Amino acid sequence: MVLPTRVRRGYALGSIATGTFGTVPGLLLLPYLTDTLGVAAAVAGLIVFVPKAWDVVLNPIAGRISDRSSSSRGRRRPFLLWSGIALAITFALIFAGPAAPPPLAATWVVIAFLACATAYAFFQVPFNAMPAEITQDAAERTRMMTWRVAAIAVAILLSGATAPLVVSGLGYPAMGIYVGVLLLLGTMGAYLATSGVVEEPTEASAGPLREQLRIVLSVPDFRRLLVAFVAQALGVGALLAAVAYVARYLLADPASSSVLFAAFVGPALLVSPLWERWTAHRGKKAGYLASTVVLVVGVLALWSVRSDVGWLAYVAAGIAGIGYAGTQVCPLAMLPDVAAAATRATGVNRTGVFTGLWTAGETLGLALGPGLYGLVLSIGGYAASTTGSAGATVQSPGALTAIAVGFTLVPAVLIALSLWPLRGYALDERTTRA
Repeated sequence: MVLPTRVRRGYALGSIATGTFGTVPGLLLLPYLTDTLGVAAAVAGLIVFVPKAWDVVLNPIAGRISDRSSSSRGRRRPFLLWSGIALAITFALIFAGPAAPPPLAATWVVIAFLACATAYAFFQVPFNAMPAEITQDAAERTRMMTWRVAAIAVAILLSGATAPLVVSGLGYPAMGIYVGVLLLLGTMGAYLATSGVVEEPTEASAGPLREQLRIVLSVPDFRRLLVAFVAQALGVGALLAAVAYVARYLLADPASSSVLFAAFVGPALLVSPLWERWTAHRGKKAGYLASTVVLVVGVLALWSVRSDVGWLAYVAAGIAGIGYAGTQVCPLAMLPDVAAAATRATGVNRTGVFTGLWTAGETLGLALGPGLYGLVLSIGGYAASTTGSAGATVQSPGALTAIAVGFTLVPAVLIALSLWPLRGYALDERTTRA
């Protein structure tokens, strides 16, 4: 089934929300905790991790609930509406709490972030499940994901580049409201644009959730794809968490975080269609492998970051960004292929469970990334502060080395390791030959 252009583009608007939520907490929450609220780096990393760890448990449950739901507006669409509204409100609350004392401020952040993560789970899982149900055409799903990755790139550029500027000019509470508005626009856009879409009629899965999880994880292609994507999410999460620290202490210009971020994400707007063409000729697995290698090369090149040759960092970030675009287009198109193939093989719809586990893994990786980076900073002796100003705290040589290692070597190794499980992925080749 070929979808109307309105649906392909409108569905992609939901990635304004997923791209923004996946970016801003990883980019700003750790420095907010360490450099404004005065929370120790290791504790701050744990605070960033705990709410998203909750999502790891919640996402499969959200998938199961959406699998078994029914509505005249569609199985998944009502979740986009109500969860999207809750997501926007709770995100603003994260940065609207008390600034002192640090234990009270940290507690507020944990509670608000937990609520926000809960709302996000009930938006993201149904949102990710929709492509496998609204079209059985694998090429059409790739076109949907190309639009979606372009929307993700816009969201990351917009939120990642402007949120730090809002913080600099108006403070963290204003930034929370600003990002909340972006989240609301994305969720409402996806809800409205997918009105009238006809879902494939399927039987919902029966039995306890534990059994459904076992069945889904027994699918070899899904298992391999999930492990690879989680490893990459972990590396990217650490990379994003490092940007503010790299800009402040290695490039000696806090404002350069926006430029560095744009250099990383911007290429996706140009090269995502090229990765789509690659997959059309050589297969999605080949595109995923190739883009992963490019991403690793670019991340390793970021070791060149120094204040006297800052342009090298932007070039390296651009190379990494070319690879990053492919590592979004390809797996996001491969996931609904796997879920749809399983539905055809069994006659039972477990798409929500597939996407619930997928988003749980992605959330876990993106949550562990900042936590891992916070641990690297702690090992290096990073000194936290409560001023939030660029030159307030002089960092030791060990801390500066930790900033660089956590930004380059650690993400590069994690992303490179994702190539191993991808070697055994087989569905792409069967689909291509068919």
